[in-house]
Amino acid sequence: MNMQLWIEFFDDLQHVRGRSINTIMAYRRDLDLYQKFRAKSDRMIEFFDFMKAEKLSTRSQARVISSVRTYLKFCETRGLKSPELRELRPPKVKASLPKAVSTQDFEKLFEACEVVKDEAKTIRNRLTLLFLFGLGCRVSELTEMSLNDFSATERWVKVLGKGKKERLIPLTEALYVALDLYLKSGRPSLAEKASAGPSLLLNDRGHRPSRVDIWRWLAAWSAKAGFEEPIHPHQFRHGCATALLEGGADLRSIQMLLGHASIQTTQVYTNVTTNTAVKAIEEHHPLSKLKDHSV
Repeated sequence: MNMQLWIEFFDDLQHVRGRSINTIMAYRRDLDLYQKFRAKSDRMIEFFDFMKAEKLSTRSQARVISSVRTYLKFCETRGLKSPELRELRPPKVKASLPKAVSTQDFEKLFEACEVVKDEAKTIRNRLTLLFLFGLGCRVSELTEMSLNDFSATERWVKVLGKGKKERLIPLTEALYVALDLYLKSGRPSLAEKASAGPSLLLNDRGHRPSRVDIWRWLAAWSAKAGFEEPIHPHQFRHGCATALLEGGADLRSIQMLLGHASIQTTQVYTNVTTNTAVKAIEEHHPLSKLKDHSV
């Protein structure tokens, strides 16, 4: 595999396409894996067996091939021939329904995130949960929010999504009240522990929280709430979309809220609500209780 354009490719990902550092690192890992394979074999047909030996799931295999194809296409735009591009086809991945946080689980977490004798941290923790579930934002979008991303007069927050695309999300009354309380009674106390920067949220050290901070908080609250497994940050995003759809919101509004580039991405939630509806019908519709009278 011709790797002479790696630096230019990764520079293009970051500065032209606006991909996040995490996304760029994922591309790097995928290309490293492909380079490892090419050092052993030139037969593309053997690549799937190689990935299986590396214990990659079908979904992970599809991601690796997508990364490699993106790089090879970039090479061709720079005049380098990439015949293996025609041979690399991603495996068919069965669409899985996203796991979503339920309202009941959210309420348990909301109680579990309380920090005894530390009101500031409790207020911060609850705002974190409210923003994840109420705004449906990604964890990276949450940690990147700054004070100037909030408009108190117009009651919205600015979110910087994938590809550095900005979107303004209006705050409900509950979210506005929670944010106002945090800014007045929570953040000032946390900011005393360090020279706080412009970050909206602050961690226990008074700095901008990292993705690891959010994961660590959720793991601790999940354990305290009695969950067998930690709640994943993205489950709040799915929970927000599912709750809105079941509440009657239209797909276009949900797409704008979540920052999906394509409406097809948002439509996966219709499958979730369809399953919910089927379950409800089976449990409550009188026809589901009729005996089988077929001959």
